[in-house]
Amino acid sequence: MDPFEIIEQYYEKDSPSYNILVRHSSDVANKAVRIATNHPELKIDKKFVWEAAFLHDIGIFLTNTPEIECYGTFPYIAHGFLGHDLLLRHHHPMHALVCERHTGTGLSVEEIIKQKLPLPHRDMRPVSIEEQVICFADCFFSKSDLEVEKTPEKIQNSLSKFGDEAVNQFKKWCEMFL
Repeated sequence: MDPFEIIEQYYEKDSPSYNILVRHSSDVANKAVRIATNHPELKIDKKFVWEAAFLHDIGIFLTNTPEIECYGTFPYIAHGFLGHDLLLRHHHPMHALVCERHTGTGLSVEEIIKQKLPLPHRDMRPVSIEEQVICFADCFFSKSDLEVEKTPEKIQNSLSKFGDEAVNQFKKWCEMFL
């Protein structure tokens, strides 16, 4: 499967939103594949990780996020489940799960309800090792400050506003993947 064949169905090649998506996704994919390579004991599917990392943010074009050249109607937080739905239509259910489960360190249904997030009420935390690696790698890169890798300390500080569960999950991944 070629993720660019799917991306180019929704993004005009070389448009600002395409370039932001691809540059960000490339950083995430490269970090995730490096983690997989450095941890053969985890038996991570590197081909899947590369593909899914390129597609994890495909739903951003449907959001109203002008700072990353996206002019849709949904709030940014919805891009994961929107990408999930897109990839299901392309018959890639495992890639779709990565889209839905990659926000922050993942979102429990309890968090979604408690925070009144405009998301379906279902568990959106990464389950498979591949989902976890991509979610972890994504924490290191922003779409507004491309190609700058955040430090683990900066990420933990940023996650602290979402509570101990997010920070503890990130720390666990640091122990597993770094």
